[in-house]
Amino acid sequence: MKTIKYILGLFVAVGLFTGCQNDDDNLDALNDITAPSEVSAVFNISQDNTGTVIITPNAVGAVNYNITLGDGTAEAVSVAQGENTTHIYEEGTYTVTIEAVSINGLTTEATQQLVVSFRAPENLVITAEVDASNPFQVNVSAVADYAASFEVYFDTSNVDEEATPLALDGTVSFEYDLVGDYTIRVVALSGGVESSEDTVMVTITTPTELPIDFEIFDSTVFFGFGGASGEVIDNPDTNGNESAKVAQIIKGAPEVWAGNVIELSAPIDFSTKKVMKFDVWSPRPGGTFTLKLENLTDPNIFIEVGVPLVGNSQWEEVSIDLSEFANLETDSFQKIVWFFDLGTAGDGSADWTFYLDNIRQDFAGVVVSQIVEDFEGVVPTFTVFGNIADTQVVTNPDMSGINTSANVAQLTKTAGSEVWAGTFFELDAPLDLASFGQMNVKTWSPTAGITVKFKLENADASITYEGDVVTTVANEWENLLYDFTAAPMADYIRLVIFFDFGNPGDDSLYYYDDIELVGTQQDFSFQDFEGTAPTFTVFGNIADTQVVANPDMSGINTTANVAQLTKTAGSEVWAGTFFETDPLDLNTYNQISVKTWSPTSGITIKLKLENADASITHEKDITNTVANGWEELVYDFSDAPAADYVRVVIFFDFGNNGDDSVYYFDEYTLTN
Repeated sequence: MKTIKYILGLFVAVGLFTGCQNDDDNLDALNDITAPSEVSAVFNISQDNTGTVIITPNAVGAVNYNITLGDGTAEAVSVAQGENTTHIYEEGTYTVTIEAVSINGLTTEATQQLVVSFRAPENLVITAEVDASNPFQVNVSAVADYAASFEVYFDTSNVDEEATPLALDGTVSFEYDLVGDYTIRVVALSGGVESSEDTVMVTITTPTELPIDFEIFDSTVFFGFGGASGEVIDNPDTNGNESAKVAQIIKGAPEVWAGNVIELSAPIDFSTKKVMKFDVWSPRPGGTFTLKLENLTDPNIFIEVGVPLVGNSQWEEVSIDLSEFANLETDSFQKIVWFFDLGTAGDGSADWTFYLDNIRQDFAGVVVSQIVEDFEGVVPTFTVFGNIADTQVVTNPDMSGINTSANVAQLTKTAGSEVWAGTFFELDAPLDLASFGQMNVKTWSPTAGITVKFKLENADASITYEGDVVTTVANEWENLLYDFTAAPMADYIRLVIFFDFGNPGDDSLYYYDDIELVGTQQDFSFQDFEGTAPTFTVFGNIADTQVVANPDMSGINTTANVAQLTKTAGSEVWAGTFFETDPLDLNTYNQISVKTWSPTSGITIKLKLENADASITHEKDITNTVANGWEELVYDFSDAPAADYVRVVIFFDFGNNGDDSVYYFDEYTLTN
């Protein structure tokens, strides 16, 4: 268009200077212009494998161009002289047609071959990482210069494995069934025929994490020191522990501190479960079991607790509550160390052969439960399988013993039905196995000694977990407890039950009821003076109570802040202090513990609870036994009358006048 304007302007100028040259002369000038010549185009192909091509046409005597792109695009693209057009091609060879147009409409056409060839990707870098929350899952991403996308092969057992597409800046995941070394192959695609590839090896291992039951872990998971051996063997005594495999420890000479250690893959999470449990077998009566938890790199950071054993060549559960250790959560404990009869040298004989199994965590506190289904409301939709009759909700046929509820579920195991016949229903919300690790089911069977299998499944049954319990009574209700603490993480919504699993049906009728999750309630700390200080009210002519820095960070109390009470000289024998809190839950908890520090022992420390207007009160006295050190006092309020207790009152050296003694208290906790 600029050329047209220029020529027209020239014609106007000529007209002005010549005066009155006629129109015929102008038309003669236009007619003298010939068609464009030397028609061509410059192709600028980008080097990023996007297929982007900039087409710049050129010709002698042309003012604009019509370009046919050659890839099937229907309409030609119009381009003015000196300008260009951009188009994206796939890899291939194309015939581009350039039609050049002169100012008077004359055209000249030329064709030119365009070759779009993609460059093979370069500098391929593969990242393959085992998922932090699932040790069998690997997450893969990749980057490469000139890559348009990627394909990933996960080295599965399928010889015809299909590629998993991986986008730029994307991540794909795969979950393996077994441990082992896997070679992951990644192909970087250019968008055309050119590609490049590389491989990376990933190792899937079973992480050393709690619980540890030695059914999966072999002897390499732990080792002995100081003369103690460690080996995983067949369980020599299944009475009291039905595990197939257990750890055998033989304590030999020379060291009295000979023991064993397990190094975990990650620090133990003590945020909720603060109790460590072990199944232990000792060959003789008495003796001790000592647990030591250590930091991975600093052996000076540790917790050590010793407990007595019953022994007598039988399995027993050792439970060690670590909730009193202030550094339990702040320090990182990744080594589990244990000693049998610490302080005494073993001789490697049968008398010094011990067994250990089922290392696990548990909650500190009291047992609580959550009903999942009691069949008293809307009846769930049952699905039966294995050729048994439909499961129904019926009137309880035996309202006695532990089950006097109105309705129960009835399962008829039809004669000739499969040995695996059973029934299931689905829940509206997944089971909360994070808070509750076990499940109770009340069952009724016409015979004792049958296996009742209970199974959990997610929505598509891709993740399942099951447990077996053998009934012990006939023709009466019995509570069966299933342990699901080792169930893999999943949204379990399907509850499946099998009666007399392993035997074909014989028309027997079975009943079940009151499916409930079972867990434990942790102790509840309702005031530790580490946050906003409560408002204290003092009485009996003593100085104000204050929150101060802990003057004795030792023993059972290494917290930063504590409350200080000064019983001023001459103050009343009943002088004390109180603060208010939310109503205390004495329905769930029946005791209150408080840590105290006194310069003298043998004094009475009274703890009193009051409702808002002090019309209902209850108090308890304890005589302390420690001077110049922290001591935990536990007050039993199980007989307190029902009330909303919001006021907590404490008296030091109750019954005696003040003498300017300074007392400290800390960590009020509801417990049982």
